[in-house]
Amino acid sequence: MSPQGSASPLASADTAGPAAVDPRSHLLNDSTAEYYRRLVSEGVARVARTVAGTGRPFTGVAPAELAPVIGAIDLDRPLGDPAAALDELERVYLRDAVYFHHPRYLAHLNCPVVLPALLGEAVLSAVNSSLDTWDQSAGGTLMERHLVDWTAARIGLGRAADGVFTSGGTQSNLQALLLAREEAFRLLRKNSPTAPPVSAMLPKLRVLTSEAGHFSVLKAAKLLGLEPESVVSVPCDGDRRMRADALARELRRCRDEGLTVMAVSATAGTTDFGSIDPLPEIADLCQEAGTWFHVDAAYGCGLLASTTRRHLLRGIERADSVTVDYHKSFFQPVSSSALVVRDGATLRHATYHADYLNPARSAEQRIPNQVDKSLQTTRRFDALKLWLTLRIMGADAVGALFDRVVDLAAETWRVLEDDPRFTVVTRPTLSTLVFRYTPGEGADETAVDLANLHAREALAASGEAVVAGTVVDGRHHLKFTLLNPETTADDVRAVLDLIAGHAQEHLASSAARLTGSPAA
Repeated sequence: MSPQGSASPLASADTAGPAAVDPRSHLLNDSTAEYYRRLVSEGVARVARTVAGTGRPFTGVAPAELAPVIGAIDLDRPLGDPAAALDELERVYLRDAVYFHHPRYLAHLNCPVVLPALLGEAVLSAVNSSLDTWDQSAGGTLMERHLVDWTAARIGLGRAADGVFTSGGTQSNLQALLLAREEAFRLLRKNSPTAPPVSAMLPKLRVLTSEAGHFSVLKAAKLLGLEPESVVSVPCDGDRRMRADALARELRRCRDEGLTVMAVSATAGTTDFGSIDPLPEIADLCQEAGTWFHVDAAYGCGLLASTTRRHLLRGIERADSVTVDYHKSFFQPVSSSALVVRDGATLRHATYHADYLNPARSAEQRIPNQVDKSLQTTRRFDALKLWLTLRIMGADAVGALFDRVVDLAAETWRVLEDDPRFTVVTRPTLSTLVFRYTPGEGADETAVDLANLHAREALAASGEAVVAGTVVDGRHHLKFTLLNPETTADDVRAVLDLIAGHAQEHLASSAARLTGSPAA
């Protein structure tokens, strides 16, 4: 709600919006432009006050507490008054939102967003271009294409590269595997005396990915008609990187069994560990086997902007397709992602011509319709956010932000290594650390599992910090995903103390219940 004593500019008579009796008065056009400016300004002011006054990343509200509040709102009875609607929004959303800009939000791959991108978000929402066809976007189409070219050049894919913006890494991975599947079909038909039907080829297709790879690869395979056994998990080394020797064995086994490896999906920045697979070695094996080489760099793509760590992505330039999520390590608002491919001609596998939208003659006339490359039809001009980021901040500034969180992760690893209360799984390459509260030798591992689970839940309920959890080798662990350049080592130490306190309290309470004595 608005602070006591301050009046909303939307509440007074001289700034009241258009009369609600005519629904057209709610449309943005030349006659409502000034009202639009005031309306959005008030909304931005409320968000700014909330962000400025946020003392914790989360209030700790539980679903059972918030659900009835939201469920009680009658959506068939509009409030009519923007100020009242914003008051309600503060109560049902802004007050209890999870704020990624807070330095003690350490959970998932969510980043604080840069201001130039927020400017872009405001512009693109109002203009509301749709990037499917030229006649719905004009310059937006060319700007997106220019950004794809810029990204492809940063990766090093060559002059034939192309791509398209997507909703996120899951969609990018799906489209990459679609292209890989269709290319595998094409080669199988080309190399067979008689073209085999899809029903004969599909069951023999395989996708190889690391055991630490993203689950979206499994989802994509299912959507593409592959059976669960079609996705083969390749073992990782102690640093949670795909083992090249294990990949070579799987490639040989598939060949010997008459199976077709349609793609190898490597990862440049696994979700749990931030590990980067050995891309040059994987590229060699894919080239030797004639297999599509995909790199999921949804997380690690921030290294493309780094002036000091770009070498960590060596080998990515040999990929056939690359997933990049700007809304992770480029500090962009969701959604901002892209799929980039080495050979733009392969994007034809996603092309369908509709007479009402993108008839075949449009391609013959060289009209740039992005729908020819995309799984989506109607699509936001999300590229504008990255465009303004590069034009205002520049890529080096984005890279410096990402380098800062990678530096913090290295310092946090040293803190965890030196703290006897915790065991850290692996040294970070990027900005993610997986660790476990360990009270000492001889502790019951199941009890320790429960203590770690409790610590995470209690911390979230308190709202003092938010951390993630995962399972490693069958045991529950905690996870820091450090994507906020404002987070400090002192923040990390404070959160570790909170975690240890909650875990110790849980273990003491559990022991007391077993012995029947009161907890200390």
